[in-house]
Amino acid sequence: MYEYIKGTVAQVGPEYVVVENNGIGYQLYTANPFVYSKYQNQELQIFTYQHVREDLIALYGFLALEEKLLFMKLLNVSGIGPKGALAILASGAPQQVITAIEEENESFLTKFPGVGKKTARQMILDLKGKLQDVVPDYFPNLFNDHEGAASSSGEKDESFEEGLLALKALGYSDREIKKVTPKLKDQGLSADEIIRKALQLLLK
Repeated sequence: MYEYIKGTVAQVGPEYVVVENNGIGYQLYTANPFVYSKYQNQELQIFTYQHVREDLIALYGFLALEEKLLFMKLLNVSGIGPKGALAILASGAPQQVITAIEEENESFLTKFPGVGKKTARQMILDLKGKLQDVVPDYFPNLFNDHEGAASSSGEKDESFEEGLLALKALGYSDREIKKVTPKLKDQGLSADEIIRKALQLLLK
């Protein structure tokens, strides 16, 4: 089992990225390959999960460890396979998914591709109260209503600008980006969350 791969992002495709290390190109299926465009030809550490079937051995890649951990938890839910788990991660940030599970928000969970009411209920049944041990270092206040961690305005602005630059790198025009900017600004989103939400809006 590979914990992570550190190498150069050599190729970005619609479903996967290729990371080269010591002359070997590793194909990694990711939730949103286009996020990796800004890292092309740069060295990057990507957390990995190896999935083995009779007819397939596949590697899945994640920029953040919490994404990998949540992905592995989702695979334990009946009715969710690797593609379904990736689709959930592509459509929502880990914090949003975990919050929806903890709050038993079925209507939010059913917005994810391939997740119907039955699967949403199964996600809540299987995972509610079982995610805190997986993500304490990432969301220390998610399970505590009385504590909160606020990002500084400078950090928010930096994440916002980074998100917009990534969209430009993906080929979107200033006009297209300007159209979705009001729905992205001042929401305290990370750069990756901004990219995900912007792509959802731009692809509608």
